[in-house]
Amino acid sequence: MRLFVPQRCLHLPMPFIQKLLLVSFSTVFFFAFCLSAEAKKHSPPPIEITGKVTDDKGEPVPGASVIIAGTTQGTTTNSAGEFVLNVPNQNVKLEISNVGFQTKTVPVGNGGNITVSLVKSVAGLDDVVVVGYGRVRKRDLTGSVSSVAARDITSYPAPGALLALQGKTTGVQVLQNSGAPGAPITVRVRGANSLLGNNEPLYVVDGFPLTSDPNAINPNDIQSIEILKDASATAIYGSRGANGVVLITTKTGRVGRSEVTFDSYYATQKVTKMIPMMNARQFAEVANERAANDNVPAYFRTGQIDSFGVGTDWQKELFRTAPMQNHAINVAGGNESTQYSVSGSFLKQDGIIAGSALQRGSLRANLSQKVSDKVRLSYNAVMTNTDLSQIDINGQKGGTTLSAVLVAPPTIAPFDANGNYSNVRAYVFSPNELRNPLAISTQRRQKANTKYILAGTAVNYELVKDLMFRSSIGIESANTREDIYSTRLLDNTPTGSASIGFINLMNILNENTLTFNKKINEDNSINALAGFTYQDNKVKTAGTGNISGFLTDQFETNNLSAGTVFGTPSSNSSRWTLISYLGRVNYSFKNTYLLTASIRADGSSRFGEGNKWGYFPSAAFAWRAINEGFMKNQNFMSDLKFRASWGVTGNTAINPYQTLNTLTTYNAVFGDTRYVGFAPNNNSLANPALKWETTIQTDFGFDIGVLRDRLSLSFDYYNKDTRDLLASIQLPTSAGYSNTLSNVGRIRNRGIELGLNGMIIDTRAVKWSMGVNFTKNKSKAIKLAGGSDVFGEAIPQPLSVSVNLVREGLPVGVFYGFLEDGLDANGAIKYKDLDGKAGITNADRTIIGDPNPDFIYNMNSRTSFKNFELNFSIQGVQGNDIFNVNKTAAANSFYFGENQISDVYFNHWTSSKPDPTAKYPKLSTKTVFSASDRFVEDGSFLRLKNIQLGYNIQPSKFGVRWIKNFQLYVSGQNLLTATKYSWYDPEINTRGGTNSFSNGIDNAGYPNAKTYTIGARMTL
Repeated sequence: MRLFVPQRCLHLPMPFIQKLLLVSFSTVFFFAFCLSAEAKKHSPPPIEITGKVTDDKGEPVPGASVIIAGTTQGTTTNSAGEFVLNVPNQNVKLEISNVGFQTKTVPVGNGGNITVSLVKSVAGLDDVVVVGYGRVRKRDLTGSVSSVAARDITSYPAPGALLALQGKTTGVQVLQNSGAPGAPITVRVRGANSLLGNNEPLYVVDGFPLTSDPNAINPNDIQSIEILKDASATAIYGSRGANGVVLITTKTGRVGRSEVTFDSYYATQKVTKMIPMMNARQFAEVANERAANDNVPAYFRTGQIDSFGVGTDWQKELFRTAPMQNHAINVAGGNESTQYSVSGSFLKQDGIIAGSALQRGSLRANLSQKVSDKVRLSYNAVMTNTDLSQIDINGQKGGTTLSAVLVAPPTIAPFDANGNYSNVRAYVFSPNELRNPLAISTQRRQKANTKYILAGTAVNYELVKDLMFRSSIGIESANTREDIYSTRLLDNTPTGSASIGFINLMNILNENTLTFNKKINEDNSINALAGFTYQDNKVKTAGTGNISGFLTDQFETNNLSAGTVFGTPSSNSSRWTLISYLGRVNYSFKNTYLLTASIRADGSSRFGEGNKWGYFPSAAFAWRAINEGFMKNQNFMSDLKFRASWGVTGNTAINPYQTLNTLTTYNAVFGDTRYVGFAPNNNSLANPALKWETTIQTDFGFDIGVLRDRLSLSFDYYNKDTRDLLASIQLPTSAGYSNTLSNVGRIRNRGIELGLNGMIIDTRAVKWSMGVNFTKNKSKAIKLAGGSDVFGEAIPQPLSVSVNLVREGLPVGVFYGFLEDGLDANGAIKYKDLDGKAGITNADRTIIGDPNPDFIYNMNSRTSFKNFELNFSIQGVQGNDIFNVNKTAAANSFYFGENQISDVYFNHWTSSKPDPTAKYPKLSTKTVFSASDRFVEDGSFLRLKNIQLGYNIQPSKFGVRWIKNFQLYVSGQNLLTATKYSWYDPEINTRGGTNSFSNGIDNAGYPNAKTYTIGARMTL
């Protein structure tokens, strides 16, 4: 518990917010359509125009926008490239545009049927991409920005938006920490910058900076994702831009007839591989050999061993084929006054282990209403309800599901003769923590329900020509209740165990900006932005404590008063506010010389007096050499641009109140009475001088396109230097505190990014495009407090030490331990003596591995032949190491009496064959392990991440006009993986998190699944 004086900030009660959102959504939506209907009622009779839009080869262009010039009234073409549009008279002109084509303006003339041929643009350079607080043409970008389109986001069944980013762009590493449904995803943009702070990028959904991850957003609702990587692009977000910024734009309505899209798929999931474990006979033989080595009687008689046979394969008993399904529908359209997009989706994913599942339903609405020629209102809202079921993972010695399934004795059946869960600690050598894996997965129920709302409204007002004012207010609200109940069937909870926890998050944001956009003359144009923002965040938590003593399991957590032994309840609250001023100027001269400069000032309540404000400037310059005179008379190169940028970004890195001295509750018992008192927190001494972690980044890059960008290349070199790094400093015992936080560290990330895209075949019958991206990032700890090492989280028994290390001059998070030197004459492990002194001590530890990859690479291919489409993506990671904690239990030479991998049976040291180079030491209770290179494995892999075959049906050929497009497809995910890693999956990171550098550890992690999918997409 902490005592503090709350800062004064805006706070509205949750019931009020929920009612406000529902009422405002319904009201705005109703009146918008009423206004639209009224406008139609008084408009003059229109003239009907029909037409067709094709490309330069005569192929139809579906989805092209056909707009009456000077208005927002229009429509879109169907799958055959045809359109029908009502125009007020024959004097108007039509503007026809589509992504990847140059916009064309044609007169209506005498009407009739119009055929328009569009010319392909140069690699979509005219496409508009989203940047911080604005949009810009791709050709005018000065910073390093990557864009992922909607069709790539939904190219394979991903439960969340973040997983859909995997392999799609350079400079971004997406790590699936666990294969469990709803498991968190770690995203690193150009490496990690902080040891104690958040290393996740800032996620911004429709302009709203989230304080949680965006997985509540259904991938089907996303129009595009932009990743801002260099400081020029991210500095506009100031104190939260050091880790990169991910901008998510949801789908909006367009002018034209209403369009209904439907996407549905069904998938089955299976474990990718099984770990080869000893069977029952081998288990018994190994147990007897250990007994002989330890001079104790044999555990099993010869007759018993002969009768065991293969025994129980616990992995086959636990893992299952699990279904997953997703259904999404979207309705979008509008006229010149009102545009709308409304969608709903439902996702249900069962895990490949019983007890794990994810179910999510969501509703989303985007509405834009033109009030007058100068004023436009917009409203957007996302509401989701998520149910998550989890199993207990990430442990050893058989106390969690995935550790127990490997080490449980194969000599024991899952159920006894009465149908009850069998006792797997049946032998005198069985570990005390070992549980029946089937019982753990089904009888420990951990369920969480989250109700999430993200809603915002904005007004855009054109003050004068070229000057636009925008004001918005948004609310992010999340309410989570987690129920945990362990039944009386588990022997470690014989009277049942229950607890309930609550988390309430409220995040309010107000933004006000002025944008000036002016083309001064033929050669000069300027875009200027100035703004003020205010953000208020509050989190409340509460918990019941652990309750036991239940007479029945019937109530679970629905009647806590049925328990007889109550734990201590807890609660907490924290709040922070952020005030910001921002400005940016974009200047273009002859569309050839581009300059961007920005600055942001952030004031945060998290810091002490004198350090509340941080200032984050940036500048970038781009030279579009393709527009120079010396490039005019050549037809080979279609684009040539050089970029350079510099900027400063920040990372808050600390939680609220860490600059203040706090009090902690202490309990004392006198007689029969418990007394509660307060005392200073003796773990960490507050430091009011704490300030921002600051990252200074430089970036140099170029973009090249040849043959009208049939082939395009993008290259970036960057250097990120993070200073004032927060680190924990140990204090002398006399200080009364164990440690304090201080800004004393420095980390550098340096790397290159290379993206190559090509249209290999582009004919009427066959089209084949391919993209390859390559990223290489090297981190280095430049300075640490007093030159002292910083250790990561400790791994569990039997090692119970930290194996991740940060040391000056080395990459962040390298593995630290002993080097093995074979086996001695008694079959025990020998370790190398590195310090030259007698005996093996901690001074003999050294660097034994590096979890950071040398480079990552990806390939994405898209092919179409007539009505068929074949797409695939390949994911590669090279040069990273994994510390396989699982081997401390399942390959420890029967040290704890746990079942072992079959390799131990065939390759261990024996007295009859005392091989000093044997892979595993003597089977004995005296054989112990230390953290060493024995557990470090090569984690490199090459994976067929996704392959999809689709068939496009043209309903119009069958006389069905009301269906514009229809596609059936089958796909597979994680079907093939080439790796040397011995365990379930090399794509694992069980200790990874937002503020952890304990990467590359596999500690009984939930394996990723191999998935087979069948689905359909339809547009009406």
